[in-house]
Amino acid sequence: MSIITIVGAGMMGSAIGIPAADNGHTVRLVGTPLDREIIDHARETGFHMTMKRQLPESYTYYQFEEMQEALKGADLLVGGVSSFGVEWFAENVLKVVDKELPILTVTKGMMDDEDGNLMVYPDLFEQLSGNRGLKLNAVGGPCTSYELADLDWSEVTFCGKDMDLLRWIRSLFETSYYHVSISNDIIGVEASVAMKNAYALGVSLAIGLSEKREGVIGKEHYNSQAALFGQSAKEMKKLLAYMGAEEDSLMLGIGDLYVTVFGGRTRKIGTLLGRGLSFDEAMETLKGVTLESIVIATRSARAVKKKIAAGELQEKDFPLLMHIYEIIVEKKPVDIPWQAFRYELEK
Repeated sequence: MSIITIVGAGMMGSAIGIPAADNGHTVRLVGTPLDREIIDHARETGFHMTMKRQLPESYTYYQFEEMQEALKGADLLVGGVSSFGVEWFAENVLKVVDKELPILTVTKGMMDDEDGNLMVYPDLFEQLSGNRGLKLNAVGGPCTSYELADLDWSEVTFCGKDMDLLRWIRSLFETSYYHVSISNDIIGVEASVAMKNAYALGVSLAIGLSEKREGVIGKEHYNSQAALFGQSAKEMKKLLAYMGAEEDSLMLGIGDLYVTVFGGRTRKIGTLLGRGLSFDEAMETLKGVTLESIVIATRSARAVKKKIAAGELQEKDFPLLMHIYEIIVEKKPVDIPWQAFRYELEK
């Protein structure tokens, strides 16, 4: 049996150890300095406060100051921080761990630079950690933490450079309910599941628009959601192709887009905006909630705008992403550019 040390006691970081624990492996959950209450409560009760699920009895818990103890004899390190903790994780964990220790990260997102280039997190982690040649791998695909904790059937993809290493990591986690594909298309896997957060916000606008029109909270219309979903898939396909991703990796983002629209924090912010709240009002309503969708939407749209200005991409291919940028950055009201979604296909 193997020892798996998870650093970051957020919902997905905590949940991903469940199938490994079911396989009989030792799981050590280390909190960041922001997770102190979660770790203390879990030590006493075995219950995760934010995920609101019971964790396996075999889990052991550590505060961040105890990380070195939790890493003793570890066979795999799992990075469980959110996109807001990328720099912290690189500085405080990746720079100090043995570079031969395999790493699997659950963090979804991308970083943009001044020229509009988008970098996926495994590459960013390597850069931020001082280019140590770490054995970095990552998780992508449609899977919510609370449903993984409920042992719902899930299909994900682990990506990295070494396929043999990925096969070994898969063997630790794969169960009858947690199914794992592997891929060395790191850009495709990571970019697709990062982009879905931006576009899930866009699709969720239709939920709020329906509620506003009907005057009833919870009243949904699916034609409008489906239209925005389809447009999202088209725009994601264009951007992934530009980034050099394999076409099949788009399916991971589409699956992840589906599950994100049907629940979670991104749905909430999109719905509030669709109801007519300004961006600032919606953010105040959800104060204290981690909204990674805002980060990735802003970065992706900012990067695309720069590439449009450079003549490398065309604005007509990204009307929904550009409107999301208008809502978040320019503080414009929701006004879906339906006409811009039309196309004529003549074979």
